[in-house]
Amino acid sequence: MATAKKKTIRTIPQARTPMPEQDPQVRARNFSEVACGYRLEDALVEAERCLQCPDEPCVRGCPVGIDIPAFIKKITEKHYNGAYDVITDTNLLPSVCGRVCPQENQCEGVCTVGETLEPVAIGRLERFVGDMAIAEGWENVPYIEPSGFKVGIVGAGPAGMACAADMAKAGCEVIVYEAFHTPGGVLKYGIPDFRLPNSVIDAEIDKVRNLGVRFECNTLVGRLFTIEQMVTEMGFHAVFIGTGAGYPSFMGIPGESLNGVLSANELLTRCNLMRARDFPSFDTPLQPGKHVAVIGAGNTAMDALRVSLRLGAESVHCIYRRSKKEAPARVEEVHHAEQEGVDFNWLTSPVEILGDAGNNVRALRCVKMELGEPDESGRRRPVVVPGSEFEFTTDMVVFAIGTNANPILGQTAKLKLNKWGYIATDDQLATSIAGVYAGGDIVTGAATVIQAMGAGRKAARTMKAYLGLRDSDTVYDTGATGSLFGIPREEHGFAQVRVAR
Repeated sequence: MATAKKKTIRTIPQARTPMPEQDPQVRARNFSEVACGYRLEDALVEAERCLQCPDEPCVRGCPVGIDIPAFIKKITEKHYNGAYDVITDTNLLPSVCGRVCPQENQCEGVCTVGETLEPVAIGRLERFVGDMAIAEGWENVPYIEPSGFKVGIVGAGPAGMACAADMAKAGCEVIVYEAFHTPGGVLKYGIPDFRLPNSVIDAEIDKVRNLGVRFECNTLVGRLFTIEQMVTEMGFHAVFIGTGAGYPSFMGIPGESLNGVLSANELLTRCNLMRARDFPSFDTPLQPGKHVAVIGAGNTAMDALRVSLRLGAESVHCIYRRSKKEAPARVEEVHHAEQEGVDFNWLTSPVEILGDAGNNVRALRCVKMELGEPDESGRRRPVVVPGSEFEFTTDMVVFAIGTNANPILGQTAKLKLNKWGYIATDDQLATSIAGVYAGGDIVTGAATVIQAMGAGRKAARTMKAYLGLRDSDTVYDTGATGSLFGIPREEHGFAQVRVAR
């Protein structure tokens, strides 16, 4: 058989394959998905752009360590089911991650092709494989030998589901407790359908269910029962906390108590999870503004801006105290918002929300800013321009300036917290309570979906070690003792023993 010719930067397709999208003027008034996904021919062309680098920088750039060159090679071989098997070896949510992960700062950000051309569209290819798996009904459920251990997961978001999947594969009975009426966490309440359709989330959650994971919704841990009760009277051998950080932040400026002021979390939860966008078919109340100002320029702010347009706002303004270059949102999200008609007010900071006689928002008073020296984040610090105060008319102000840890668990459990109120852990994500682990936004503060999943998987490895479960990802010693039939010599005759309690 002839050996395949080695690819070079000159022999691969030079241009990144574009993804079909809805027309901006049409999509700004509907909740259907903006990006339509790769067709088969698009995926095959884009997959050819991967150089199959021997040092695999993209794998190191992925928080869950997907073997990216291997799954892309499967696409070029038209072995799509094989590509799905490679991805789901480390990530059970490829359709989700392919849509919402900031690949430009992770795998694609270190792609070798990106040093000369645009990087390989790894996220789009991952979504293509994930969507094909959903359409074809593929599953990747391994044989699972029951271990006899019972594991509790608090929070059915990305971190909780990643941990639950790994512990289920290790043979544990896994129960996930979720405060809302449906699993998904921030995927369900925080991300609109036009970026991540509910049908995709539900399909991928079903893959976790099929591993034997049980979801108990409408269950607020810390109110119905405590973490301490879980590891004592409820019989859990280990517990993982992945509740996220959904407690909204405000600025503390005058007027924040007026009618028409809300957090982006509230707006998005009402619209996405509680289906206020379909009122009166769903009876969730939401008074949409006609002239909306959203404070902040992260991905959550972009979602709030674009949701407001779709709810019928006549004008939508983004208020951000730095320039477009410093905006933390994905470049793609800012671009889509601009296309849809959002008015960006860069280098602008609010100082007061003004109300009318009925205590309703009527205007936002702001000042202009200029950029000074860099601060601790590395971004240039915004400085007020003297005499630049102005105001403009608005009837709704939405704060999207970050989130904090929900205090319920800290108030009801003897968990050690850090100075910001997040759960304190060691390097292996163990908390101050034996057998209890935590990861994701509740430990680090707001981060990405894939980083939360990476934390969930890391905690699962630690939990397996704590329970004495063999973990094939970490158990093998590459030292000089050698192996026989793939098993380290010191593990010959190995048998798991549990002490009866």
